[in-house]
Amino acid sequence: MKNKISKGVIAVLTVLLVLLIDQLSKIWVKTHMALYDSFDITNWFKIYFVENNGMAFGIEAFGKMFLSIFRIGAVVLIIIYLKRMVKENYKTGFIVCISLILAGASGNIIDSVFYGTIFEASYPGHVASLVPFGEGYSSLLHGKVVDMLYFPLFEGTFPEWLPFIGGQDYLFFRFIFNIADSAITVGVIILLLFYRKTLSYSLMSKKEKEKLALNREEKIIRSEV
Repeated sequence: MKNKISKGVIAVLTVLLVLLIDQLSKIWVKTHMALYDSFDITNWFKIYFVENNGMAFGIEAFGKMFLSIFRIGAVVLIIIYLKRMVKENYKTGFIVCISLILAGASGNIIDSVFYGTIFEASYPGHVASLVPFGEGYSSLLHGKVVDMLYFPLFEGTFPEWLPFIGGQDYLFFRFIFNIADSAITVGVIILLLFYRKTLSYSLMSKKEKEKLALNREEKIIRSEV
């Protein structure tokens, strides 16, 4: 009988694979495209190079240093949580979801922490190059996150009769993101769709789990009487 791959190995492989694809795509875009350059894959999918200082999908809040430290703290907590889930033998699908979220958060941390120290600045008409550590466009923890995936699925104009927005142009989907953002989004969506109860149970305290187990035993006993 063949040995099954352990859940810990699956978690590590998931994180490493996402990180590899994420970083290779970002480095290629950073070193082959000037800022705001784009090219079409299809009519509804483009590679469009932008950078941002903020959270996923270019959303910005607070300061750059705060965001970088927040990301690092979040990753540390997710690693601790994921190790516990593996140790307690949670479902493989649930562990993969947490691994995707961890990989995505880690991918954007690499940009925030290191890209400012190892890359030239990107700007329109100029393709950046790798530089010796510390000679980049910014300092440690102040790098910009590279985004490039753009899906302008359809666009049009709102009817004139609509209040407030009538006559205005719209575009769906206008966000520009990266592989790391995608991993986080996919992980969260699958968690919410298929593992909500598992997630809720995993976040319970030891006392809450013991109380829940006791209630279940009581229900079983009552059903047998």
